[in-house]
Amino acid sequence: MTPASHSSSTQVASVPVSTGRALITGADGFVGPHLADHLSEAGDDPVGTDLATGPNLLDAQGWIDLVASIKPQVIYHLAGWSDVGSSWNSPTMTQRVNAEGTLNVLEAARLGGVERVLVISSADLYGAVDPANLPLTEDAPVQPSSPYGASKQSVEAIAQQYVRGWDLDVVIARPFNHIGRGQSVQFAVSAFADRVARCELTGGGTVAHGDLSARRDLTDVRDVVKAYRLLALQGRPGEIYNVCSGATISMQEILDHLIAHSSVGITTEIDPAFLRPVELPVLLGSHAKLTADTGWSPSIDLSDTLADVLADARQRLTTSTNE
Repeated sequence: MTPASHSSSTQVASVPVSTGRALITGADGFVGPHLADHLSEAGDDPVGTDLATGPNLLDAQGWIDLVASIKPQVIYHLAGWSDVGSSWNSPTMTQRVNAEGTLNVLEAARLGGVERVLVISSADLYGAVDPANLPLTEDAPVQPSSPYGASKQSVEAIAQQYVRGWDLDVVIARPFNHIGRGQSVQFAVSAFADRVARCELTGGGTVAHGDLSARRDLTDVRDVVKAYRLLALQGRPGEIYNVCSGATISMQEILDHLIAHSSVGITTEIDPAFLRPVELPVLLGSHAKLTADTGWSPSIDLSDTLADVLADARQRLTTSTNE
């Protein structure tokens, strides 16, 4: 399992080497800690905020006050509703949190004189795609089928309006599926790893799952945060960039891989509770635009990422059992 290869001859213009003080929204989520670590290692000055330490995304004045007090050069806007599956049960709140929340962050950035905002969208807004049109580029039609995808389409429209109407420097990242340590078990790969680890504790068992035929473009979260920082430095205002591996793997292969790396007997079974009203058969992106503008390419082998995810699941279970 290896990420897509790329040309090493890409030439990137000279750019600043630091993003300076960087505000990370949603800092306590899956990606936030990885991004903060990467920014610190690169010599930036990350400051994180989340629901425990900062305003709710729907608190417009709270964001104005926070940005004014921190005075960041860059905002990495990660916060928002991130669970595609649960968005079906809460479409209104998903739209409000993602769209209205982004509006509040961008308005705070505009009023606070922030130099650049990186807004995180999602490849889920591409919706169901004819395999003949893969891999997806940023120019592909968007036709979201989930409430989450629709909310991210709204996010992108708001972000681009701030570029055109207010001349705010905003870059949009459109990540495909990304995985790694610390991801919630609400997401498929981490959920699989958690169920395999639980079977190991009991000497074997059954892993329940939904549709395993879906194929996804998976990237290690550590590669994703590298792309985010490069976009903060080198992305073009108003532009959208796919962040992806350029390769697909089926959920069946993912689950089989995790089970193969377990030492106990594990069977699998379909649980209707894990089936979604609409499942995208395949999602595959092209990172050619991102690579051309920043020189980025995925560097971590998927098998290494899956080993990390399974080790993380085992560690979390061991910790919770010993508490």
